[in-house]
Amino acid sequence: MRISENKVNPALQRQVQEMLFQAISDLKNPSEARQFFSDFFTEAEYEVFTKRMAIAYWLKKGRTYANIKKNLKVSSATIANIQEMMTRPGFELLLKKVEAEEWATLWANRIKKFVGSTN
Repeated sequence: MRISENKVNPALQRQVQEMLFQAISDLKNPSEARQFFSDFFTEAEYEVFTKRMAIAYWLKKGRTYANIKKNLKVSSATIANIQEMMTRPGFELLLKKVEAEEWATLWANRIKKFVGSTN
């Protein structure tokens, strides 16, 4: 993806970025987020964004480069780039959120099974 050579005034750019961040943080649920991201990004941008997250997630889970390449149809260079990016606070935050959601879902399902088995 190419970045435009025509630079916006830095103050205006920060203001617009803050509007975007606020709009994203105001999304109420995964359905709203899915609708926003699928409409806001082009198909290619959306694919890059989701593959980036999947690569980071699978690397964190210990999957091999070969497995990730095969399943996500990405290059070793792409995986290596994401691996380097995973030390950034934003990536770490995203992965913590995903892991927290996994943990919550796992325990919610266990509780449902337990409560269902006692009735």
